[in-house]
Amino acid sequence: MAVTANALKFSKVGPPDVLEWTSEELPKPAADQIQIIQRAIGVNYIDIYHRTGLYPLPLPSGVGVEGVGEVEMVGESVKNFAPGDRVVYVGGPPGGYASARNVPAARALKLPDDIPTDVAASLIFKGLTVEYLIRRCHEVKKGDTVLFHAAAGGIGLIAGQWLKHIGATIIGTVSSEEKAKLARANGYDHTIIYTKENFAEKVREITNGEGVAAVYDSIGKDTFAGSLDSLRPRGILISFGTASGHVAPLDLAQLGAKGSLFVTRPSIAHYTAKRDELEAAAAAVFEAIRAGYVNAIATKTYPLREAAQAHRDLESRKTAGSIILVP
Repeated sequence: MAVTANALKFSKVGPPDVLEWTSEELPKPAADQIQIIQRAIGVNYIDIYHRTGLYPLPLPSGVGVEGVGEVEMVGESVKNFAPGDRVVYVGGPPGGYASARNVPAARALKLPDDIPTDVAASLIFKGLTVEYLIRRCHEVKKGDTVLFHAAAGGIGLIAGQWLKHIGATIIGTVSSEEKAKLARANGYDHTIIYTKENFAEKVREITNGEGVAAVYDSIGKDTFAGSLDSLRPRGILISFGTASGHVAPLDLAQLGAKGSLFVTRPSIAHYTAKRDELEAAAAAVFEAIRAGYVNAIATKTYPLREAAQAHRDLESRKTAGSIILVP
């Protein structure tokens, strides 16, 4: 029996109102796909980048890059999944804001029985992001001091917990005292309210002039220069998002003048492209959840149909932690 999927799609870029509610009968999964009845869907800032055209997609398009559910049907070439399996997926074509969908089997993972659905939806994409940022893009070691922007966001809170487990000293930027308290409760040793203080100057004060080993920057244009100024000699700036807009072209001579600095612009797609890397990263996230040093904090749930409001709240910084949609 064919499955009917309710989904949010957009045919033009723009504000949250461009998301349109649709209903359609799903085709059978292609040979390399699985069909999933979704139970929870994670919301990420990349969804906003897609909707606004900052990261252009062919239109019309779905939106959303992760979800959790049960397998309804498998394609003829799929051998490692069966109907009824609990699964979580990350990546593949955007289209996660849906009650059901077909996804590439290569982007899906079996969800262990001891990981609840809402926890997986809150943590898997963000957890995989934190994993590659702090363990592979730049390996943070015990005793390192690092700066993490948007410390009270979904990625920032997971990073704070994981980095504290490693034994790093963590400085986080936030927009309010309320978010500063949340960040400190999740591992941050120091918080800087960037709306009131110059964060680069504050970092130098906290580190006695030395600077930090690494800066994790998902903000982009508004923070890039200050992030460079926060680094110690031979430190690294990991620019993994552009919430405030694209970074202007960089004069490489600045990196030498400021202390032989490194800059990288990583993507989760490249750090999870190989199946063995995706599985190893997910295993690390699942273990962090089981061991209790990574937890879903401040998760806010919206009905799927209210995804536009979830986007408004995320863009206006009204939320902290993770956002999930429930069909």
